[in-house]
Amino acid sequence: MAKTKSVDQVGGQSILVVDDEEDLLELVSYNLIREGYRVTGVGTGEDALKAARKQPPDLIVLDLMLPAVDGLEVCRRLKGDPKTRDIPIIMLTAKSEEADMVAGLERGADDYIAKPFSPRVLSARVRALLRRRESQVRNELDTTIEAHEISIHPGRHEVTLAGQPLELTYTEFALLQFLAKRPGWAYTRAQIVDAVKGADYPVTERSVDVQVAGLRKKLGEFGSYVETVRGVGYRFRA
Repeated sequence: MAKTKSVDQVGGQSILVVDDEEDLLELVSYNLIREGYRVTGVGTGEDALKAARKQPPDLIVLDLMLPAVDGLEVCRRLKGDPKTRDIPIIMLTAKSEEADMVAGLERGADDYIAKPFSPRVLSARVRALLRRRESQVRNELDTTIEAHEISIHPGRHEVTLAGQPLELTYTEFALLQFLAKRPGWAYTRAQIVDAVKGADYPVTERSVDVQVAGLRKKLGEFGSYVETVRGVGYRFRA
């Protein structure tokens, strides 16, 4: 069973490699390190989930056939978590049947490579996905979120309310942006804390209620757009 391994380098994007075959884990990690990436390797689905949530990587190379929690389930959980859903995932498997490829893509995988594969091909796919993700991030920073009378510009870190500038703290801005990006979606307090502050941040879920109350106060008559979902958490009115 492969143990968690981390290779620290100055600079470079971070990649999490998940495979229970020690030799393959070493091979993939070695080739990616040669390309200048910072690589962490783990051998189980449970360790992959922990590592990705603790410190989200820029990309994940994920084996399909893992003990206990398999790659499909890991992919499903990561893509269902607000903190990790935007991480590109390349799935690796010894199976080459179309059904397996479809299963991985349906659970949110961004690419699929069947074993045996060329390390050069894997490196090319990694570069392509990272470039695509960087382009998406730039577009998000340049795209203004329009929600009712509220305009949010992530890149400039500015909010206008009915055409007037609105002064928000960093946390209030992050909270409003997170909810307004997907109107109608309900999030638990734990999900909000993870998205706004990061996993394992030392705050209680009660602090989310305090931040929401402060945000609603600043929004004034439009504060009702941040709705309470009983038994769940909060959402931005669709």
